[in-house]
Amino acid sequence: MENADVLHVAMFPWLATGHLIPFMHLSKCLAQKGHTVSFISTPRNMDRLPKIPPHLSPLINLIRLPLPHVDGLPAHAESSADVPFHKQQLLKRTFDLLYSQVAAFLEDSRPDWIVYDYASHWLPQLAAQLGVSRAFFCLFNAAFMSFLGPPEALINGGSRSTAEDFTMVPKWVPFHSNVVYRLHEIAKNVESLSENLSGTPDTVRFGTVVAESDVVAIRTSAEFEPDWFNLLVELYRIPVVPVGFLPPELRDEEGEKDGKWVYMKQWLDKQGVNSVVFVAFGTEVSLTQKEVNELALGLEQSQLPFFWVLRNQSEPTQTKFPIGFEDRVKGRGIVHDGWAPQAKILSHNSIGGFLTHCGWNSVIEALGFGRVLILLPFLNDQGINARLLHGKRLGVEVARNERDGSFTRDSIAESVRMAMVSDLGESLRGTTKEMKGLFGDKDTNYHLVDGFIRLLRENRLSHTYGKI
Repeated sequence: MENADVLHVAMFPWLATGHLIPFMHLSKCLAQKGHTVSFISTPRNMDRLPKIPPHLSPLINLIRLPLPHVDGLPAHAESSADVPFHKQQLLKRTFDLLYSQVAAFLEDSRPDWIVYDYASHWLPQLAAQLGVSRAFFCLFNAAFMSFLGPPEALINGGSRSTAEDFTMVPKWVPFHSNVVYRLHEIAKNVESLSENLSGTPDTVRFGTVVAESDVVAIRTSAEFEPDWFNLLVELYRIPVVPVGFLPPELRDEEGEKDGKWVYMKQWLDKQGVNSVVFVAFGTEVSLTQKEVNELALGLEQSQLPFFWVLRNQSEPTQTKFPIGFEDRVKGRGIVHDGWAPQAKILSHNSIGGFLTHCGWNSVIEALGFGRVLILLPFLNDQGINARLLHGKRLGVEVARNERDGSFTRDSIAESVRMAMVSDLGESLRGTTKEMKGLFGDKDTNYHLVDGFIRLLRENRLSHTYGKI
């Protein structure tokens, strides 16, 4: 590669594990093509990242910026996983205080591009003043972003102000759709927005980063959701480039060093092919005691083997299982407390289905291995993802109370058996296996990444820098 074609790209993700990992994955893709990356985050988040392969480490520079403290947050909170859901907007207020440090870095290093997340609403204008090209790397799918709407509607507040407004198809969606929120899914989000603890609502953050970017890169493919992708292009009126799904690299998963994966694999190896349901709800969902009870009894009632990762409980020491549950499922079910190598577990041939919160990262991992989904959304984009996936016949949605989101052991057991073993679920299992090539094939996905890198190279700004 000629030096004139070599880029310096700065990456600045939001402070969440599910955002840090894909940003690092894209950074590795850039480095593999010979480009230099400055990966910007906080010290504790850097420590959580997978190790960079030795042949790429000279091209990926980790820029550690200390996170200022804001009253109301734990002293060492640097990630959404470190705080309960109701404090995440306060974490965004802290994140915004990184402005001066990021400005100093950009002025000193002068990258060709800055690639940022939705929370960095102040960064596009800063980069423009410095003559740095701007890309919003969107880690949500096109259906969710289209549901949110055009940037001007997001910035100005639009016509949706109540939770009920989000349970209806938006007026800008021109085709038939069932992709809407359930009332219980959106109520927490609307309540959080009304409190405005971050100082800037998420809707404004999303709208601003779209409106003030040169390009939007999105973690999806037009082949998977063509109607939604085409609508997004119309709504944004700037280049929207799919970068594919960035399927996980299993060597990035940790676990061997402390023996966790060893015992997990030993148990999984004893199970039949496609017989186990894997249960996990990401780094931000915290179950209530009642939800733990119903989920436990539902898994028991399903009579299927299960591997349940139970983590991030608000009061983990007080989480209790129904009387006798652990004895009754001994040998058939595992409840693992704490972190687990999710991609490695999903890749094991004993896993047949995934009971999931429908976070986009988790969905991508599961479909990349052809696992049928049991859909149990809680927060953020998860409800929209669940409707999209259910409509594409990639999973079974757990029946719940529309207003409070409660579910029963019966609904858990019925959904798990439908997805995993029922004759009625056979077509679902076949459809998800067909998705393995689209979501999991690295050549197909990296071809899309190459298109994005080509766009960066061909469209970087001439460096006529301004002053802040």
